[in-house]
Amino acid sequence: MTGVLIVLLGIMTGIYFAFSVFVMGALNRLMAKEAINVMNSINQLILRSGFMPVFFATSLCLFGAFIWHVFHWQSNVSWLWITSALIYLLGMFAITLFGNVPLNEWLKRTQEDADTSHNQARWREYSVKWTMLNHLRVLSSGVACYLLTWL
Repeated sequence: MTGVLIVLLGIMTGIYFAFSVFVMGALNRLMAKEAINVMNSINQLILRSGFMPVFFATSLCLFGAFIWHVFHWQSNVSWLWITSALIYLLGMFAITLFGNVPLNEWLKRTQEDADTSHNQARWREYSVKWTMLNHLRVLSSGVACYLLTWL
């Protein structure tokens, strides 16, 4: 179980890392309207991709591990499980739910807006905020993964 969770965390870290390191940079090189269209397409596709089962399975497993270790404390490993779970659930899941997803919804409404004269400013605002939040997801996923390798 631990090995599978480490692999899932590694996958999540890699996905977020790719966006932070080069996907957003490539989108920033496009015209704003194109970048908005491509990012909206990515956001729509990701909801029906293999990403979602990995996203939810990793979150649910860590939430379950957190609950189990709170009530079944093992002095040599529970602190690693609880710390890893908290870092991931707060630094990845909560940031996604309350940060990146609302920004994605805002960007979707931007695409639907007939007034395209403000696209450049809208894209820049979105890209800066979204990427900053994504950096936190990279860090939290990576640290959570690293902690579990100590088990």
